[in-house]
Amino acid sequence: MKAAHPDDNASAATGTVLEARLVAKSFGGAVVLDGVSLAIGSGDLTALIGPNGAGKSTLFGILAGELRPTSGEVYLNGRAVAAQPAHQRLAGGLGRTFQIPRPFSGMTLVENVMLGARQQPGERIWANWFDGVSVARAERDAFARAMELLNFVALADLAHEPARVLSGGQRKLLELARVLMAKPGIVLLDEPAAGVSPTLLEVLIERIATLNQRGTTFLIIEHNMDMVAALCRRVVVLASGQLLCEGTPREVIDDARVIEAYLGGVAA
Repeated sequence: MKAAHPDDNASAATGTVLEARLVAKSFGGAVVLDGVSLAIGSGDLTALIGPNGAGKSTLFGILAGELRPTSGEVYLNGRAVAAQPAHQRLAGGLGRTFQIPRPFSGMTLVENVMLGARQQPGERIWANWFDGVSVARAERDAFARAMELLNFVALADLAHEPARVLSGGQRKLLELARVLMAKPGIVLLDEPAAGVSPTLLEVLIERIATLNQRGTTFLIIEHNMDMVAALCRRVVVLASGQLLCEGTPREVIDDARVIEAYLGGVAA
């Protein structure tokens, strides 16, 4: 399934783009992450898997800037960012999606995607009064790019419909388009296959693979091992808040420790 690709928005830098070093997180007396270290290289397409309660979502929140670690550090393109909020990490090239997308249901798809654009001149009050030409040009450019991205995720036919008409799978595609609007170099995808029909999942897998081939780096939380095997070259496994193992999808699936973690009663 082919589609025109939007302009390349990934970093040209090589080496590690996102790293967690000995990250720990506790909520009250409960230890959710216990000294997790993880490095994601430029151009990687890595899956993060583990049983329920392993700490995957907490690690994602720490990497994205929604949570602060109890201890440890996070590096984005070589800079320590554990104290940075999510919007500053987005400005630094790190975007994320959520397991349950929440678009603005009364706004059209293209309006939802346009919200992902950063540093628009129309966001500054004075520009609307004194530089209307630049504001109008930026709006046109943002609209054109949003339509390009909607075409890329196979939603262009619904561009002017309200987001409330979308199925769960279509909302996942819309959220991917919206995060791409910010031109991130690395994207954290939280269970992109959850609730997605087989037909739309095929579209989603192809689009992620295309983006990765063009240079975008991905870290994906996913339970659908068919999707993981189809997309990812590397799989990292968390269990009970610790890094259990990593390897290729086949190596991980066949690892006795992974089988035990999934079937041996790891706490949810």
